[in-house]
Amino acid sequence: MTVQGAQTKTDRRTVLFSGHVQGVGFRYTAQNIARQYEVQGYVRNLPDGRVELVAEGAAKELDRFIDDVKQKMGQFIRRADVQDSPGTAEFSDFSIRP
Repeated sequence: MTVQGAQTKTDRRTVLFSGHVQGVGFRYTAQNIARQYEVQGYVRNLPDGRVELVAEGAAKELDRFIDDVKQKMGQFIRRADVQDSPGTAEFSDFSIRP
């Protein structure tokens, strides 16, 4: 819960997961995990077989969320490339994109 008028810094993490990450419920698992955290963004399959996850929120919340995804889906992940950038506040929830 945020106090009205309070400004909190929002960070963005873009994670490209590679391995056997499509067709294993990765996007649905990520979306369900996201509901446990104060994060917004999306997850989607990429044409090259990777999964892209873009999430915004407080840095610690993002770290915990992404670590949780890695832990739950670790058996399918061969590599996770993470890019940090400033948040844009363009998302209102966390969704699965086509």
